[in-house]
Amino acid sequence: MAGGWSRDGAVQDQIDDTVSDAVAAARSRMPQGESAEYCDICGEDIPQKRREAVPGVRTCVECQSGKDSAVRHSTMNRRGSKDSQLR
Repeated sequence: MAGGWSRDGAVQDQIDDTVSDAVAAARSRMPQGESAEYCDICGEDIPQKRREAVPGVRTCVECQSGKDSAVRHSTMNRRGSKDSQLR
Protein backbone atom coordinates (compact mmCIF):
# COMPACT_ATOMS: atom_id res chain seq x y z
CA MET A 1 0.00 0.00 0.00
CA ALA A 2 1.54 3.26 -1.11
CA GLY A 3 0.37 6.70 -0.16
CA GLY A 4 0.09 10.04 -1.91
CA TRP A 5 1.61 10.17 -5.38
CA SER A 6 3.81 7.12 -4.96
CA ARG A 7 3.24 4.02 -7.02
CA ASP A 8 2.09 0.66 -5.68
CA GLY A 9 4.97 -1.25 -4.12
CA ALA A 10 7.04 1.87 -3.40
CA VAL A 11 7.10 1.21 0.33
CA GLN A 12 8.42 -2.31 -0.21
CA ASP A 13 11.09 -0.91 -2.54
CA GLN A 14 12.18 1.46 0.23
CA ILE A 15 12.36 -1.40 2.72
CA ASP A 16 14.35 -3.54 0.27
CA ASP A 17 16.80 -0.68 -0.37
CA THR A 18 17.30 -0.13 3.36
CA VAL A 19 18.01 -3.82 3.95
CA SER A 20 20.37 -3.99 0.96
CA ASP A 21 22.30 -0.96 2.23
CA ALA A 22 22.63 -2.50 5.70
CA VAL A 23 23.86 -5.83 4.27
CA ALA A 24 26.41 -4.07 2.05
CA ALA A 25 27.67 -2.02 5.00
CA ALA A 26 28.01 -5.14 7.17
CA ARG A 27 29.89 -7.01 4.44
CA SER A 28 32.29 -4.11 3.98
CA ARG A 29 33.20 -4.30 7.68
CA MET A 30 33.91 -8.05 7.61
CA PRO A 31 37.57 -9.02 7.99
CA GLN A 32 39.45 -10.43 5.00
CA GLY A 33 42.72 -12.26 4.51
CA GLU A 34 44.69 -14.31 7.01
CA SER A 35 43.69 -14.23 10.69
CA ALA A 36 46.04 -12.72 13.24
CA GLU A 37 47.28 -14.80 16.18
CA TYR A 38 47.29 -11.76 18.49
CA CYS A 39 44.74 -8.97 18.83
CA ASP A 40 45.74 -5.79 16.97
CA ILE A 41 44.31 -3.65 19.78
CA CYS A 42 45.23 -5.27 23.10
CA GLY A 43 47.81 -7.90 22.05
CA GLU A 44 46.02 -10.85 23.68
CA ASP A 45 45.96 -14.27 21.97
CA ILE A 46 43.07 -14.85 19.57
CA PRO A 47 41.76 -18.40 20.17
CA GLN A 48 42.20 -20.89 17.33
CA LYS A 49 38.45 -21.59 17.21
CA ARG A 50 37.75 -17.87 16.63
CA ARG A 51 40.36 -17.71 13.87
CA GLU A 52 38.72 -20.69 12.18
CA ALA A 53 35.18 -19.34 12.61
CA VAL A 54 35.99 -15.82 11.32
CA PRO A 55 38.64 -15.90 8.57
CA GLY A 56 40.70 -12.72 8.58
CA VAL A 57 39.90 -11.80 12.18
CA ARG A 58 42.25 -9.17 13.65
CA THR A 59 40.78 -8.60 17.13
CA CYS A 60 39.77 -10.61 20.20
CA VAL A 61 36.09 -10.90 21.14
CA GLU A 62 36.29 -8.19 23.82
CA CYS A 63 37.94 -5.61 21.56
CA GLN A 64 35.60 -6.46 18.67
CA SER A 65 32.60 -5.93 20.94
CA GLY A 66 33.90 -2.46 21.73
CA LYS A 67 34.36 -1.66 18.05
CA ASP A 68 30.88 -2.96 17.18
CA SER A 69 29.20 -0.81 19.81
CA ALA A 70 30.80 2.29 18.25
CA VAL A 71 29.23 1.65 14.79
CA ARG A 72 26.63 4.27 13.93
CA HIS A 73 23.69 3.34 11.74
CA SER A 74 22.16 5.52 9.08
CA THR A 75 19.22 7.64 10.14
CA MET A 76 18.16 8.42 6.58
CA ASN A 77 14.41 8.46 6.14
CA ARG A 78 13.75 7.22 2.62
CA ARG A 79 10.07 8.12 2.80
CA GLY A 80 10.70 11.84 3.00
CA SER A 81 7.65 12.51 5.18
CA LYS A 82 6.95 16.04 6.36
CA ASP A 83 7.66 15.00 9.93
CA SER A 84 11.18 13.86 9.03
CA GLN A 85 11.86 17.07 7.11
CA LEU A 86 10.91 19.23 10.07
CA ARG A 87 13.57 17.70 12.35
